[in-house]
Amino acid sequence: MSDTLLTDLLPRMDEALQVLTDTPAMSKTLEIRRVLDTARHVLMQPGGCEALEQRAQQIDDSGVFLGTDWADPQILVASLTQHAFQTRDPDILVLEAMSEIRLLAVARGEHEHPTMTSVQAHHFLTQVLALNLELMFQGINEARRTAQGQAAVIPDFLLRHLAERIGYEHIIDSLIEEIWRMLKQRPIQVDTVKQMVTQIAVCQVNPDIEFRSSGQGADRLVSALFGPTEASREDPGLAIYLERLERMDQGALQSEATGMSRAMHDTGLVSAYHVVLLRYLCLQEEFAHLVHDAMGLSSTGRECLMCYRPLVMELIDKAIHAETTQALYGLTLMLERGILYQSPVAPALWRQLSLTLNPVARERMTLAYGDAQPPNVRLLEGVLCMLGLPLGVGQGNNPTCQSARALSMWAYNDPDYLLQMVVWAARDDEIVMHFEGQPISSRDSQAGLASGLVLDLDPVSLLVVPHLDRIYAEMGRRCIGRDEDPHRWINPEFHGWWTGRGFRIAVDIATGHLAQLDDFLRYFYASYHPYFNDNQPVIHPQPAGIAVTDTAGRFIGWHAITIQRVGLDPDQMMRVYFYNPNNDSGQDWGHGVVVSTAGNGERFGEASLPFEQFASRLYIFHYDPLEPGNPQTVEQSLLDDITAMVHQSWAAARIPEI
Repeated sequence: MSDTLLTDLLPRMDEALQVLTDTPAMSKTLEIRRVLDTARHVLMQPGGCEALEQRAQQIDDSGVFLGTDWADPQILVASLTQHAFQTRDPDILVLEAMSEIRLLAVARGEHEHPTMTSVQAHHFLTQVLALNLELMFQGINEARRTAQGQAAVIPDFLLRHLAERIGYEHIIDSLIEEIWRMLKQRPIQVDTVKQMVTQIAVCQVNPDIEFRSSGQGADRLVSALFGPTEASREDPGLAIYLERLERMDQGALQSEATGMSRAMHDTGLVSAYHVVLLRYLCLQEEFAHLVHDAMGLSSTGRECLMCYRPLVMELIDKAIHAETTQALYGLTLMLERGILYQSPVAPALWRQLSLTLNPVARERMTLAYGDAQPPNVRLLEGVLCMLGLPLGVGQGNNPTCQSARALSMWAYNDPDYLLQMVVWAARDDEIVMHFEGQPISSRDSQAGLASGLVLDLDPVSLLVVPHLDRIYAEMGRRCIGRDEDPHRWINPEFHGWWTGRGFRIAVDIATGHLAQLDDFLRYFYASYHPYFNDNQPVIHPQPAGIAVTDTAGRFIGWHAITIQRVGLDPDQMMRVYFYNPNNDSGQDWGHGVVVSTAGNGERFGEASLPFEQFASRLYIFHYDPLEPGNPQTVEQSLLDDITAMVHQSWAAARIPEI
């Protein structure tokens, strides 16, 4: 459909450019509006950047940059593109995109510009890519989506187009650092990372490309996918590798198994060679004992494998293929968690193995993942990954943080309930949940927060989130008219019985102003800080709401997260460790509040902040009213410091007048 839309837009683009070109300079203002509006729609389509690149000469000659900073590209500053890509003004965004596409044509020798050479244009675009690596890699987050709406896809499409045309080798060191930062969070979705590693591998064999500080990191990434062991080091191809395995004795196979598992656990990426080795070992009875070595299992995982060996072997046979390599990592971590010892989980996985998907589910899975493997295999891969990496769930480019949070919480805390949800969505195309004793059907409910089908999701989310989204929205509609925040009632019903029935909010619903902030913070300390709650740890992860701010500390919007635990980090600083249902939890929330994802005691998928900094962005939390802690012992000085941080950031415009 997008190809058809782009085809329809291009004649309008050509006509608008021609009219603008023919219009006298004094009268161009009206026609520029038509060019910008049309270009914005073109840039929002896949292939739109390439189409405009082919029209770079016409764009430059038309006068669309007349009277703007972009009229003189030699004075442009690469660092300012970071602001242009996140602006709320669609005209600035489109002009920036068109200017860089024009410079791309100059850099490639397809267009000549009187004030900029191809070398200068190439250097400028290289700077742009290096400075915007995080933006290119993380995709669309809440800040951009809120500020730019549908136009938020433009920077995404543009930066990827520039990277492909300019060449990743020019930003390779920064790219490698970014990949490692992402992999430390252990996301379920790693296709983009694998594509980037493939680009690095291509660059490595190019003698004209010099790897600098990150060269060793590049070797680890590339070898993890394309040559994890001695027998696969030169990337011989799967068929040749299998032939080599067939000629190996037990010692050589042991070495291969150890090397494969080391690479997988080091990076979180699984090589197709690893899959070939595992499947070979499963078929050879005399080498079956090496399966746990190939998976890199600890004593916990080994015992779980031995207790449930028929199930594990069936999961390997059905779910783990060259096209579904990450299922191996998911299965490994699932065994390490020991959740098969929960009596409902193993029978539920046997049911999953024989599940028949409804036509809607099959079509959606094929649309998202192709037909290299059947839809039920893709879904099984997604189930294993979610059970193994419950904090690796990302909501993609979709404002469904509550649903993503629910999936993560169930995978972490109630895996058999998650498996039941998957069955309902995949088999029946309907999920029924209850709100205050009344059933809510996803089939009968109105639209939720998502504005259409989103394919940038893991397999489980792809099928289940649309149902949860509609149910969540319906719960919200049933709370209309109540004088308190609807999450007070929704969260315990939506997420699970373990959600605390005590509820605190820092904002008055009627006015939007801060309300009783001292009491809010005092109870947060008393409920979660070990020094004020008799050292009571977080038993069940709890839903909470944060006020997301940008790098200047300005309010962006409300966001759902999960408080996982609170504890001392390696430097003996008290931290809140939480799950953020984004594809990237590392964010700068301004005024020195920078979310950490590694290096401060975080487990895979966790984000963390010092307790006080986290409290300064918190606006909703749940707690157990029967375990209120000791709010009266919280010093006022602690509250005053956090209150100042709140007033300076998201609540700057919410302070009630005295």
